[in-house]
Amino acid sequence: MKDLAALPDPVRWPGPDPAPLLQRLRLGLLALALLLCGAAHAAGQAGPAPWIELRAGSVVSTVDGVTGGEAVTLPYHWDRRHDGRPGSAVFDLPFTMAQVPAEPWGMYIPRAGSAFEVGLNGHLLQTFGDLVHGGGADYAKTPVYVPVPPHMLRAGDNRVQVRIRADSGRRAGLSPITLGPAVQVRNALFSPAYAWRFTGTVLLTAFSIVVGAVALALWLTQVDIGADGRRRRERLYLWAALAEFCWALRVADGAIRHPPLPWVAWGVLMTACYSGWAASVVMFCQQLAGWQDRPGMQWLRRAVVVVFTMPVITCYVALTRAEPRWLTGWLALEIVAVTAYVLFFMGATVRRPNLARVLVASVAALTVAVAARDWLVIRMSDAYGETTWVRYTSTLFGLALLGIVVGRFRQASVQAHELLHTLAARVADRERELALAYAQLERGAREQERTQERERILRDMHDGVGSHISAAIRQLQSGQATQPELLRTLRDSLDQLKLSIDSIQLPHGDAAALLAGLRYRMTPRFASSGIALEWAVDELDHVPRLDAPAMRQLQFLLFEAISNVLQHAQASVLRIEAAMRGTAVCIRVIDNGIGFDAARPPRALQARAQALGVPLRIESRPGRTVVRIDFV
Repeated sequence: MKDLAALPDPVRWPGPDPAPLLQRLRLGLLALALLLCGAAHAAGQAGPAPWIELRAGSVVSTVDGVTGGEAVTLPYHWDRRHDGRPGSAVFDLPFTMAQVPAEPWGMYIPRAGSAFEVGLNGHLLQTFGDLVHGGGADYAKTPVYVPVPPHMLRAGDNRVQVRIRADSGRRAGLSPITLGPAVQVRNALFSPAYAWRFTGTVLLTAFSIVVGAVALALWLTQVDIGADGRRRRERLYLWAALAEFCWALRVADGAIRHPPLPWVAWGVLMTACYSGWAASVVMFCQQLAGWQDRPGMQWLRRAVVVVFTMPVITCYVALTRAEPRWLTGWLALEIVAVTAYVLFFMGATVRRPNLARVLVASVAALTVAVAARDWLVIRMSDAYGETTWVRYTSTLFGLALLGIVVGRFRQASVQAHELLHTLAARVADRERELALAYAQLERGAREQERTQERERILRDMHDGVGSHISAAIRQLQSGQATQPELLRTLRDSLDQLKLSIDSIQLPHGDAAALLAGLRYRMTPRFASSGIALEWAVDELDHVPRLDAPAMRQLQFLLFEAISNVLQHAQASVLRIEAAMRGTAVCIRVIDNGIGFDAARPPRALQARAQALGVPLRIESRPGRTVVRIDFV
């Protein structure tokens, strides 16, 4: 073992000069290239592949009742050899072996059909489909693996027999057959081909269904209100959904060996899906470019209808007459027409580029090129076993759609953020304006309140104090009033003035405080008049309806009642009661005077009670007079 101390130092970052590291990297890449070249050379020197490929043999075919034989070299493209006429054929493919293998062998057939059976040295290995009746299952869609028991092989000459039944327009024929050890043939040849053609088909179908469902959901949920008030949906998503659903069904055909419909109907449906996909993609591009409402683009709608309907008609004619060239010719025209539109769309994209248009234009150009390749290889050449490429490039449309959706949502999110920011700024401005307006209103309300308070004080002084002073002046001028009468009038004026001042500070709804203030102001009058005061005021609840004006009206009503007792009742006892009767506040003023006619109550008391909005109840007889009001 080498001494660890003798090992070179580990590579360190050389600071600002990366030249030594780059040199080591170049040397490493050179060594890797030499290693790969050596591996390839070793593989080339290791000998041929451990399997046998069968290409040469003979065939006996029967078409329209006519049988003929010939030598054949696979692949064998039935529609190209027999102009799409249905029939049958038997292939005899010889091969030799030095010795019989000990391990199991397998046979890999990339494509054969429409239905076929495989035999080895006169023994039937496996049958795929009905070889008698046409229009049934189609086994030419996926690769086939056939196990070969070792005892059926023999040293020397061997023969593989393949019998096929060919339906018109179903890509019937036979591809080269590979025979070899089961594990190697299955793992190296059959499994990758099966994953590419069958598993890939299933995944592509699922992808198209998911994208179509997303587009359809967007079309159903994204609703805008137009200038005319009508609900409008984004048709871009509708055409995308139709395109993806059409393509999902078209691609799914590659994994459906047993179609649910007879061959002619199923073939027409598949052509309709292909044409519907092409037409929907064109309309998708129209919506993306914003050309759907242009008067000069109205002709395109009729062209799209033709693109959809004519292949369906020509497919029906080609399949019922067993003449595939009708469909081949029309597909060529369709590819030319779609190519012209794609070039037009690309030109518009160059003039007014954006991310969505660039994505769709790039995908459309690639798809048209691949579709032209598929038309040449599948329908025009003698190659057999090839699969279409357009099924894979079409997924780019789904990716482009997802990119467009993400971009639109991002743009909508940015716009929504900007809108919210603008709205927030506007709301803040409005709040400031409202605050200023509210402050002005508040100042105006306070000023109005002060003005109303001044007016109330002046009105109370005019109606109360002023009227009493005027009465005193008239008494003096008449010369008939006695001194006590004049003094009583002036005292009433002074008491009312004090009560008006007290009312300014009274809390709203507090009837007990009002009564207490009234007692405080009137007690000296009672004493000077020789009237005993009985006070029976309980604890009272708050009365919400007694605001400032109502408190003043109640104060003056009670003052009027007490003043009448002092001036006219000749009473010796005055009792003031206040108590709760359920939820109502009951106030009573009771005296033992001479009484008066209760049917004609004093107008001042009635006016005050009406202003308060409460009933006024008066009972009067000699020795007992009661003035009662209730607040609910």
